[in-house]
Amino acid sequence: MNARPFPAIAPAPQSRPAAAVIAAVRADAPLYLAIASYTIAGLLLLSTLGAADQAAYAIYVARWATLFLILMPAVAVLVDGALVIHRFDRRRGLALRRTFSAERVAALLAGMALLMAMVLFQGTFTSIKNVLPLMHGGFPQDGIQADIDRWLHFGTDPWRWLYSFAATDLVRMAVEWNYNVAWFALVYGALFFVATSPAARAVRMRYIFMFMLVWVVCGNLLAGVFLSAGPAFYGFVTGDGARFAEQLAFLQRGLDQEHSAAAYQQYLWSLHADGLSGFGSGISAFPSVHVGLAAMNAFFVSERWPRLALAAWGYVALIVASSVYLAWHYAIDGYVSIAVVALMHFTLRRLLGPARWRRSRAVTA
Repeated sequence: MNARPFPAIAPAPQSRPAAAVIAAVRADAPLYLAIASYTIAGLLLLSTLGAADQAAYAIYVARWATLFLILMPAVAVLVDGALVIHRFDRRRGLALRRTFSAERVAALLAGMALLMAMVLFQGTFTSIKNVLPLMHGGFPQDGIQADIDRWLHFGTDPWRWLYSFAATDLVRMAVEWNYNVAWFALVYGALFFVATSPAARAVRMRYIFMFMLVWVVCGNLLAGVFLSAGPAFYGFVTGDGARFAEQLAFLQRGLDQEHSAAAYQQYLWSLHADGLSGFGSGISAFPSVHVGLAAMNAFFVSERWPRLALAAWGYVALIVASSVYLAWHYAIDGYVSIAVVALMHFTLRRLLGPARWRRSRAVTA
């Protein structure tokens, strides 16, 4: 009796969720290419300068994983669930299925993968920032930038205008908390939302490219050309310890408090003086990345929700004033950042096209 051959077994088709995740990751290829190119350029720079000890990659891995693989995904799931419970009654089952649909899960997983790849991006940024003073032999631009600042503000260093009505410990603590905590939550919360939510698909590629451009152009390229340390370190780099002495003495009053600008400034200068790399290390003031990222978000908010534009730009003004108040920056650092970000925003918008927002469906989260 002839044995009948077994029929060929076709490979099981990919499940829809898996296919959706793969497609979403593939769509991010330009972003992965940008991260890889930037990382290679940074490593080549460190190698050329013989400064491999300034590499700052491992510092970010645990923090990034905690933030983007645990904390923010948990918040996103809780928010989605809460919205379903709050908005829907009889059709909660349908709403939950759409909320945790293949599209939503694919966007979440692909976004989390991209954000973890950006560990390399953030590490490269810090590594390059660490070596900028090596390339210049110090900080050559503080004197002229501080003088321009004074000239633009009617012959007075702008921190004096702020301190004339806001030099109180309560204001200082509020400004420090906003600058160190609220800004971080808003900037990285917005990044996580855009990277992982289908609702932000219309601007996702452009937003993340802009996010990277702000760090690279403002924090590496322009910072490298016009390297300055900022008011907090003015005395160290110019020998003139008197110009900002009153401001720094006021900030020292919060040295032992949480979120203290003075404490973080001491930390940064100690790393710089010892030639060490650490979390957030590297010193450069012009132009301000803090202001640049706030301005970037304000442009996107103005584009998507015009009614919130005033609030968004009010927050930018607050960050500019805060950066001066806390001695991190000269005022021109913020002004130039806004101008540079505006140029990049409208150029990228022209190249990639304006967002085509989808009309929201009745049952979506």
